[in-house]
Amino acid sequence: MAITGSGSLAISFCVFVISAAFLPKVEGQNLAADNVSVIEGETATISCRVKNNDDSVIQLLNPNRQTIYFKDVRPLKDSRFQLVNFSDNELRVSLSNVSLSDEGRYVCQLYTDPPQEAYADITVLVPPGSPIIVSREDVVSEGNETELTCTAMGSKPAASIRWMKGEEELTGETTVEEIDERLFAVTSQVRFSVTKEDDGVSVDCIIDHPAVKDLLAQRHLEVQYKPEVKIVVTYPEGLTREGDNLDLTCIAEGKPHPHQINWMRVEEDVPPHAVVTGADLYIENLNKSYNGTYRCVASNTVGEAYDDYILYVYDAPTTIPTPTTNPVNTQDSRAGEGAPQKIDHAVIGGVVAVVMFAILCALIVLGRYFARHKGTYFTHEAKGADDAADADTAIINAEGGHNNTDEKKEYYI
Repeated sequence: MAITGSGSLAISFCVFVISAAFLPKVEGQNLAADNVSVIEGETATISCRVKNNDDSVIQLLNPNRQTIYFKDVRPLKDSRFQLVNFSDNELRVSLSNVSLSDEGRYVCQLYTDPPQEAYADITVLVPPGSPIIVSREDVVSEGNETELTCTAMGSKPAASIRWMKGEEELTGETTVEEIDERLFAVTSQVRFSVTKEDDGVSVDCIIDHPAVKDLLAQRHLEVQYKPEVKIVVTYPEGLTREGDNLDLTCIAEGKPHPHQINWMRVEEDVPPHAVVTGADLYIENLNKSYNGTYRCVASNTVGEAYDDYILYVYDAPTTIPTPTTNPVNTQDSRAGEGAPQKIDHAVIGGVVAVVMFAILCALIVLGRYFARHKGTYFTHEAKGADDAADADTAIINAEGGHNNTDEKKEYYI
């Protein structure tokens, strides 16, 4: 009777098993194996290691307790298993193109007395498919709330989802559903209110899973917002004075672009000869009756906004010649043109005060001067008259009499 190669291997294996029961007990031999995590479709390596092996036989069994390798021989007809290394201290086997059906507990067995076993659990990781992000609406107006939904399908284990809006992390509500045996679908929703600053900002749905890195879906927000309005004075550059012209430009930006721009005068009518051309307001030959608040109102489908310009017409400037030889003084006079009336009044008031004070001082001095000299004249005339019997004697007895006529002086003013 002929015995084939596989038959002889089976007989040898049976003989070994029978004889193994009668092996002496071996002390100090340790069998070890490590758990393995592998991504579906890739290769897993199982290593059965023996410390202080005393010629004991090592074999590897699958989760169904079928022998994959007995020493360096593979009884199992699965070519995905390949011998990587065989020695007295190690049996290392690779499994290529791993699938979910390969997941389970593999057994390293050492024929000693009693037999030893070590276990290697193979965990198969299934990465999720490309995430899908959906928005409740394509365009949202500022101040309103939007909702985004992100889904990651068919992963093992279940994936986790994070949200980022620009540099800001958002908190979503996550649900996990088992869609197939050991496969999961994960869905996350996030809600938030938007502002005009969010227009064009990216929102990222980031997938975290041990089988994949840098997996995300991205969506850019489109936010509509009401106009931003600003009034710019085109002319004049300085103060507005009587007789000047006024040119104002209304700058309005929004999304969508403002479809209407209107000029008005708050609580009053716009001057009859004011000219409005699109976003420009032009008023010539200003006078103080035009004082007031001028408003530019811009609107789009989201809303309207406005900006105000307060017009105050100053008096026409007083013409004061300025020296042409000193450009610095010319610039200073132009720079100070903003308040010429206040400076003129102050100077005039100061000059008038000084003049009045000088006149008053002069009058006081002259009055005292006249009073003093007038008293002296009468005193000289009266000297010697107190003791005279009559007028002739008084004149004769006056100090010095007629003999001192040359010394007597009289002043007339």
